[in-house]
Amino acid sequence: MNLPPIIEHSPLARLARWKLKQRNVAMVLGGSIHLSGVSRAEFLRDPSWVAHEMCHIRQVQQYGLLGFLWKYLLESMRVGYYDNRFEVEARLVARRDTAYYARLLGLDPPAGPGRGTAPEPRPDVVA
Repeated sequence: MNLPPIIEHSPLARLARWKLKQRNVAMVLGGSIHLSGVSRAEFLRDPSWVAHEMCHIRQVQQYGLLGFLWKYLLESMRVGYYDNRFEVEARLVARRDTAYYARLLGLDPPAGPGRGTAPEPRPDVVA
């Protein structure tokens, strides 16, 4: 599997983590995934999280960076972060594709149908 570049200790992700008051954040910036509060190894052990961020990578590819940013920001202002259609889609894709990413990453598939449930939703930021 070809993953996009994954940047650990990203200052922009750290800023997002501070703003969101979260202990860890993954965010898509163009074609790369930026991390703060979590290592690359920890991130790659969570196939649901990888699937979520890979959905955002595809969204950026679909709309182009500036087009996506504009749509994402307008949507966030209109309905907020959680109900933003790009976040809704990424959560759905994560539930649907977690077993697929687990296999690609060499991890055990999640128990039960789909992926089961994550311990807590993780806010992320897309730019």
